[in-house]
Amino acid sequence: TGITFLGGIKSIARVTSKLVPIMGVIYVITGLVGIAMNGDQLRHAINLIINGAFSPNAALGGVLGVMIVGFQRAAFSNEAGVGSAAIAHAAVKTDRPVTEGLVSLYEPFIDTVVVCTITALVIVITGSLESSAGVQGIPLTSKAFASAGSWLLYVLTVAALVFAFSTIMSWSY
Repeated sequence: TGITFLGGIKSIARVTSKLVPIMGVIYVITGLVGIAMNGDQLRHAINLIINGAFSPNAALGGVLGVMIVGFQRAAFSNEAGVGSAAIAHAAVKTDRPVTEGLVSLYEPFIDTVVVCTITALVIVITGSLESSAGVQGIPLTSKAFASAGSWLLYVLTVAALVFAFSTIMSWSY
């Protein structure tokens, strides 16, 4: 991390522009494998997610949750509203700034819609949500991936380490 950081923004961009897409693709493929390995539970999982999202408890909790916990998680998950992502995008040298704007629009979509949906489906499909007893975050995700297939936990670990490494580099900038 130190060597990359000492190389400046170009070095950070060169490293993260290779690591982050690879990490994202590996995570998505691993999640889809986990879903496929438990494909018979997919319909149940989607119904559970939709019913949970539109229940009276969800409406009540959503008001408070979106305002407090939701914003915290969104800021951590995809830097939405924090400003650090905008700093990195502003440092890009390009002849077509619109393309950089599009890239910055895709980031929250890919993270929030694609990656989080796949994660939720793996957690629900494997039954880890019901048997979690208050476990949240990475421990819950790890439990779900491990129950989908023991080797999937190792892939998740590598993805989490690459995410942490790329986050350290971008935050240090």
